[in-house]
Amino acid sequence: MTTSSRRRRTSAQEPPEAGASAVDPEPDPESFARSIALRQLTGAPRSRHQLAEALARRGVEDAVAGRVLDRFTEVGLIDDAAYAEMLVRSRRESRSLARRALAVELRRKGISVEDAEPALATVDDAAEEASARELLRRRWRSGPDADPRVQTRRAIAMLGRKGYPPGLSSRLVREMVDDRGSEPWDPAVTDD
Repeated sequence: MTTSSRRRRTSAQEPPEAGASAVDPEPDPESFARSIALRQLTGAPRSRHQLAEALARRGVEDAVAGRVLDRFTEVGLIDDAAYAEMLVRSRRESRSLARRALAVELRRKGISVEDAEPALATVDDAAEEASARELLRRRWRSGPDADPRVQTRRAIAMLGRKGYPPGLSSRLVREMVDDRGSEPWDPAVTDD
């Protein structure tokens, strides 16, 4: 297409009707909020708190956000209890997190204590110990140059970051060191 034919087409177009604005009118605030929330939910499940934060970042008024989120809750698009259960299950499987770390993550996501407690109750002591033992088994380094004291400190720190209680961590690490035939590291005795 040549420049002159583009000019002719442009000039041949009819001008906008009188009174029509060149800019679309302001979108309905609730429609705007709904579209933001739906886009957020399309990517991954979200808690009500996360959606409220996303709406606030986009400048949606609190009253409008509250109405939209209430409606989404009514129709089942937002369910913090189900979200908490899903998050606990997936984080335990993918990252081997303990109850304490899971509780912190649920609080960070804005899950209420009432919704978090049933999800956290699915993790019993035996399952938590089995997860810690498996995690420790996978991460334990062995070999002739492996210093058991260094390994012990690193393993206890790793289990602590995953939320496992210090007593359980120490006991499992001591068992691992004993199984490897090395002297267990005693944190009360240090080398100078």
